[in-house]
Amino acid sequence: MRSIRVLVVDDSMLFRNVLSQLLEQDSMIHVVATAADPYQARDMIIRYEPDVMTLDVEMPRMNGIEFLRKLMPQHPIPTVMISSLNAAVFDAMAAGAVDFVDKPQDMSSDSMNTWVKNQLITKVKIASTIKVGRYKAANEFKVNSTGKTYPNKVVAIGASTGGTEAIYNVVKLFNIDIPATVVVQHMPPGFTKMYADRLNNQCRVAVKEAENGDLLEKGKVLIAPGDKQMRLVRSGSTYRVECKKGEKVNGHCPSVDVLFKSVASAAGGDAVGVILTGMGGDGAMGLKAMRKAGAHTIGQDEHSCVVYGMPKVAYDIGAVEYQVSLENVASKVYNILNSMS
Repeated sequence: MRSIRVLVVDDSMLFRNVLSQLLEQDSMIHVVATAADPYQARDMIIRYEPDVMTLDVEMPRMNGIEFLRKLMPQHPIPTVMISSLNAAVFDAMAAGAVDFVDKPQDMSSDSMNTWVKNQLITKVKIASTIKVGRYKAANEFKVNSTGKTYPNKVVAIGASTGGTEAIYNVVKLFNIDIPATVVVQHMPPGFTKMYADRLNNQCRVAVKEAENGDLLEKGKVLIAPGDKQMRLVRSGSTYRVECKKGEKVNGHCPSVDVLFKSVASAAGGDAVGVILTGMGGDGAMGLKAMRKAGAHTIGQDEHSCVVYGMPKVAYDIGAVEYQVSLENVASKVYNILNSMS
């Protein structure tokens, strides 16, 4: 099998060298070049044609975000951002990066080795399978004003790789009449709050990182915290979320399966489930439980996915009732809600 050709871009020579050595411990990865800034990186991309690039957000002469905006139209390449806790990483995702990892605080050899093995190598391998530029942003649509409300209804969304932009492209089309919405996006702690704040500033609905005990309300979207499992709980005619520390499920905390299974139990046929782009199978069994409980379920189609993993598994086991492109997910949610109410 051909090795994955990687370009490492970082302004620190020490970090570049350490990262290259640790990545090459995996027999499937070959670091073909390194670069200290975007100008060097551009030349290395043309010369070596790497399969994947790792890129720091903050660099001299030109930051990683501006580099991506200029690079992607001419040389689309799957890019994994390496970032400290910085909201700018979401600008990088919007500019075409496929994923990100949080830069370790501890740069000791043992910590770096663990970080590369447990996080970065996995992300690089996933990125190598992605054809960038395959999906397009959702178009604005108008919901016919019917005067309907959606009492006791819940929308649940799950995503992983490519999900930050996919979720944005869905939620930005929600109006303030949307039922309470709960979301799991696989993401490290700290980043989930920044992501929620970003969506809150860009969307018509209110978006926040969920806290234990938060009530679900119309026009509000709750994002699961990056280090806790989030579950839906019903009390009479009201819903709230429980956000608690817990073991990883399907390798993730938060897990889409954990959320979806709780939605199936608490909301039953009053829910709409949506599974978006992502590697692996997290969320498939939970979505199937939702469908069995009477919920309507939507899966993103292959063409519009960054990674057609989670939606494919869900579709293959019969969990998906409607398969639609990303640009049509929000309108499909509304169509379903209008048929339910």
